[in-house]
Amino acid sequence: MTATIERGAATAPVTAPQNSSKNAPTRKKPAGFLGSSNGKKVVMAVTGAVMVLFLVGHMLGNLKIFFGRDSFNDYAHALRTLLEPLAPYRTLLTLIEVVLVASVVLHMWAAISLARRAGKARPVKYVAKKSQANGYATHIMRFGGLTIVLFIVWHLLDLTFGVVNPKGFDAAPADRMIAGFDASRWWVTLIYFVAVVMVGLHLRHGIWSAFQTLGWANRTRNQALRVSAALLSAVLVIGFLAPPLAITFGVIK
Repeated sequence: MTATIERGAATAPVTAPQNSSKNAPTRKKPAGFLGSSNGKKVVMAVTGAVMVLFLVGHMLGNLKIFFGRDSFNDYAHALRTLLEPLAPYRTLLTLIEVVLVASVVLHMWAAISLARRAGKARPVKYVAKKSQANGYATHIMRFGGLTIVLFIVWHLLDLTFGVVNPKGFDAAPADRMIAGFDASRWWVTLIYFVAVVMVGLHLRHGIWSAFQTLGWANRTRNQALRVSAALLSAVLVIGFLAPPLAITFGVIK
C-alpha cells in the first residue's frame, strides 16, 4: 500500500512592496559644515585661538603689576578708554568681552557635540584599554574644561566685579589684585595656582589638536609643533602665576 504525500509551497507568498510615500524611508538632510565633525573641530580650533590671544594679552597686562600700582592702573584704565572720543567709554573692552563670551560658548558647544557624537558612534566600550596618554588627555580636556569655567566665574567675581574681593568694586584695580592675593587669603592663591595649571594642560593638548585640525601637522613638523604648544602653555602658566605668587609671598606689597 502506497501513500501519496503532497508537497506544500516552499515559501509563503511574498507581497510586493507598495510604492507608497508612507513606506518609503526618510532621508536625513545633510547636516552642513557646522553640523559635521570636521566643522565642529574647526569651530573649536578657531575659538580656541581667540581665547589663546586673549590669554596672551591678559597675561602681559597682569605682569604690569611688577612695574608698580600706577602702571597696572593705567593699563586697566586704558582698556576702558581706548577709541575715545571716537567711541563711548568702554566700547572696545565690551566688544572684546562679547567676542570672548561667544568663543567660550561655541567652544563648549562644539566640544559637547563631538563628545556626544563619539558616544553614539561607540555605544559599547572597547574591550582593549586605551593608552595612558589618550586617557590622560581625555580627562584633562573634559574635567579641566569644567574646572576652568568654574574658575573664570570666581575670577570675575573677585577681580572684575569685586563681589568677593576684600576691597570691593570701587577700589583701584591694583588694590583689588593685591588684596585678592594677600597672604591671609592663601587659599585663593592655591585655587588660582591649580586652575592656571589646569589651563596650561588644557592648552597644551588643545593647541596641538588645533594644529592637527587646521592641517598644519605632518611628519616633518610634528615635533616642532608639539614643542611650540608645550612652550606657549608653559609661558602662559608662568606669566599668570608670577603676580599672585609674588603678592602672596610679599614681593609685591
